[in-house]
Amino acid sequence: MNDTPHLPPALATGVGSLPGTDAREAAKAATGSFEDFPHLPELPARGPGADMIGRTAGLLVELYARVEPSGWRIGDRPGRDTRRARSWLGEDLDALEEFTQGYEGLLKVQAVGPWTLAAALELKNGEVALSDLGACRDLAASLAEGLRQHLEEVRRRVPGARLVLQLDEPSLTAVLRGQVRTASGYRTHRAVDRQTVEATLRDVVGVHDGGPVVVHSCAPDVPFALLRRAGVAGISFDFSLLTERDDEVIGEAVEDGTRLFAGVVPGTDAPLSDPAGSVMGVRTLWRRLGLRPGLLPEAVTVTPACGLAGASPGYARSAYAHCVRAARSLADNPE
Repeated sequence: MNDTPHLPPALATGVGSLPGTDAREAAKAATGSFEDFPHLPELPARGPGADMIGRTAGLLVELYARVEPSGWRIGDRPGRDTRRARSWLGEDLDALEEFTQGYEGLLKVQAVGPWTLAAALELKNGEVALSDLGACRDLAASLAEGLRQHLEEVRRRVPGARLVLQLDEPSLTAVLRGQVRTASGYRTHRAVDRQTVEATLRDVVGVHDGGPVVVHSCAPDVPFALLRRAGVAGISFDFSLLTERDDEVIGEAVEDGTRLFAGVVPGTDAPLSDPAGSVMGVRTLWRRLGLRPGLLPEAVTVTPACGLAGASPGYARSAYAHCVRAARSLADNPE
């Protein structure tokens, strides 16, 4: 077993984003659906500053970003866009605090990880921070301090919770493979050395001192082994994108105590199978790996495949309820 902070068994949770613009409704859905593992909802439909990149840019310390026609760009001082991002996050925290009075248990908060942020935030010259490794280091340090402050704020508001930090890294594979396009769109930025990627992730993971960190990516080819070395307690992914060539690294992750957050419920409106059918692939994987069935509830948390921002409100509620039922099916009948 590794010395990564342990993540206790939890059957189901959400990824992060939900449709709509009402913070109280979102907090009610996240806390009511997942009584053992709620999360802080994100509502990108509110506009710039509530989107994934803008929300995390609002957490940065001594770095500020503003919206340009091409996306989010680092600037010299906090402006309207930074204030808007921080205001919406405060609104979300107020709503979460209201619905978690007296709560004691796991609580997940999400932010964009350092490499996806570097692949999205532009420097003053219009190229993304990924084009400059010095800028990447500064960005990661600013993010780490911002996350430290954010976690302290959530602890103050929900003192009984055991916080789980989720870093969203959908661009991580593209960063490792040199697939992030330049501003012109004609070239790509060179691949970042894997050791550099791992070391930066380890530094950011370390800000949640003693607490578990999960990395989420709904892109193909999640680098499971690299993430484990960086010290994450769990890896969240779209289960439908796995192939049999992932078997070995997944088996090693499970045996090492890494929690799998298996995204088995579609992130946009789709017919939902019976709950047992949704986790059939997980059971099949387990048999293929030769893992003990009784380990399933301890090793797997059921989630949607990705955030639900593109879903209808009714489907989002159904998807959350379906995750809970599918996880219960897995626990009751791991065979």
